[in-house]
Amino acid sequence: MSNQHSFTITKSNNETEKVGISYLQSQDGRFINPDKEMRKVILEKLNVPKKYYRTFDLIFVENIKMQNGEVIDNPSEITLIELKTTQKELHNNPSGFFFGATENEFELAKLLGNQYKFCFVCLHPNCPSYKLLALSELNDIIKNKRIQYQINL
Repeated sequence: MSNQHSFTITKSNNETEKVGISYLQSQDGRFINPDKEMRKVILEKLNVPKKYYRTFDLIFVENIKMQNGEVIDNPSEITLIELKTTQKELHNNPSGFFFGATENEFELAKLLGNQYKFCFVCLHPNCPSYKLLALSELNDIIKNKRIQYQINL
């Protein structure tokens, strides 16, 4: 059973992510927050198993065209975005970023190459910013990486 502290942290992280999504969309209209069905369609177009539909938060469409609210661009112009947000003051984002990531995120990033990017969003009022990194770029700057098991009984 989770305690109140862990519930509070999870709720806070979810709110920070929502603010991060709003920030990104205000900076660039090519960031799109897909619903569940749109996620599955995108994965199908990219020939990726549907098990990964929760392994990204946004999509980025290079040359966006909308028709009836539907993205109709070439699938090669779609990049899946995994959001990592912080309110920590980071003047050289992503340097100093601490975040968690799942095995599925790393698997999908490896599978899609440059069509999957980690987006590091700093929401601190003194230095709001974002930085997109492909897995290869992220691997170049990782200082420490450890495995943590999360177990449900």
